Amino acid sequence: MRATATATVQAPVDQVWASLSHHEGMASWGPGIKVSLDEEGATERNGVGAVRRIKAPGPAPAIVEEITRFEAGRVLGYKALGGVPFRNYSGEVVLSATGGGTRIEWTLTADQRLPVVEQVALKAVVTTLLQLLVRSVKKG
Repeated sequence: MRATATATVQAPVDQVWASLSHHEGMASWGPGIKVSLDEEGATERNGVGAVRRIKAPGPAPAIVEEITRFEAGRVLGYKALGGVPFRNYSGEVVLSATGGGTRIEWTLTADQRLPVVEQVALKAVVTTLLQLLVRSVKKG
């Protein structure tokens, strides 16, 4: 299954990319979120092969993700290694310049086990992630 959310923000692509690709900086996206880099990427610190750990407040396990695609200023892809309730969960964020801003397209994919429930949950997750990124970029 797949869920996509899009938004346009009045900020240059470089500014959006800086917020998106700085893994530890994701901690500023929401209250109480802690993000650490377990492993650096093969050729760039935050690039392909980097493993990030995202811990939200509360008893839920940390989400652990590996960066699978890293095209600076354009595409960030990742897959979950643990901590998510979806099987074969992955995400891809594509940025493109538009007018004086940036169009953000965030897509999540996962295997579907429960028809409607998981699709609704995946859509809610991608919409929330996109809103958090947009808010982070606007705070600048």
